[in-house]
Amino acid sequence: MDTSFDIRSTRAARRAARQRSHHLVTADEKSLVDLEMFLATLPLCASGRVFIEVPTAADIQVIDAPARMTVTWLARADRSGAPGSGRSCAPGQALARATCAWADEMLCDDEVSTQVTLLGGYLGTADIVDHLTTSLAVEATSIHAPERFGLLPIDR
Repeated sequence: MDTSFDIRSTRAARRAARQRSHHLVTADEKSLVDLEMFLATLPLCASGRVFIEVPTAADIQVIDAPARMTVTWLARADRSGAPGSGRSCAPGQALARATCAWADEMLCDDEVSTQVTLLGGYLGTADIVDHLTTSLAVEATSIHAPERFGLLPIDR
């Protein structure tokens, strides 16, 4: 009896289930509690990327995330501002830069639907929403940001 079809279909089903729970998540030092609550609601099979911006490396802590999610901490004190400006990294700047660079590389496959949850401050979140919707044509319905920012249509 040939079981190769059964094995391939099982693998395909598992891959499809993982892809249904693919996430891009951002946060900053003011939204860590919201981030932890959000991550706790994700299924164990969730995959994706979490970017967290904090003032200094001393602010980095352990975050519980599903095993298939990569967590990247961005300490503003260790980064520069706009290239060539000689300025310090402003709040939201490292988060927007890292998130947009990751999205440019990784959100090019239409087969994988990525849910975007932006929990950081307004400035970084606004830049990320603009980049995702304008440059990468990500549907606003797949992006979740605080309503108080007014960045996305309410009637989604």
